[in-house]
Amino acid sequence: MAWTGALAAAAVAGAGAAAGYVGLVTGAVPLDLGVGRRTRRLGPQTLDVAAPREVVFDVVAQPYLDRTTRAMREKVRVLERGSDMVLAAHRTPVAGGRLTATTVETVRFTRPARVDFRLVRGPVPSVTESFVLTERESGTRLVYEGELATDLWRAGQWWGGLVAPRWEATVAASLATIGQEAERRARAA
Repeated sequence: MAWTGALAAAAVAGAGAAAGYVGLVTGAVPLDLGVGRRTRRLGPQTLDVAAPREVVFDVVAQPYLDRTTRAMREKVRVLERGSDMVLAAHRTPVAGGRLTATTVETVRFTRPARVDFRLVRGPVPSVTESFVLTERESGTRLVYEGELATDLWRAGQWWGGLVAPRWEATVAASLATIGQEAERRARAA
């Protein structure tokens, strides 16, 4: 009998751990304790775009400030819109596409030079990021930088080590798409 009870307790504990992991990974169960906070740098990632700064800014801002394209609707949903800031949910496939992580972030716009992101809900307690756009002779330089923070000392540092590379890979893919679309618009103009 004790064996059966121990087995049942282990199964319940395992199911609880799996559910907690899925909740944390997808952003459905955010963990923000404020103790043992560790931070790590994100970026910098630099992208030179053969397009005017205003065009690059418009490409970055379009899913938030204008009509969201059909392709972007699956990735970004604006929850609240103000004059220079939005609250947006971002959906990103994780775990080989088997799960979808949803982060909620504020996005603030300083036309045409800067876009700032601040995590409200996600797989880590805190992320701040910026896209800084500077004019160059050949077009625009977009520089991405940020900071990711986790709680619970070494355990949080370990978790940040898992989250940060995926986060930066997602940003890199977004930057590539931004560059391609901005250059396409510049050629068409």
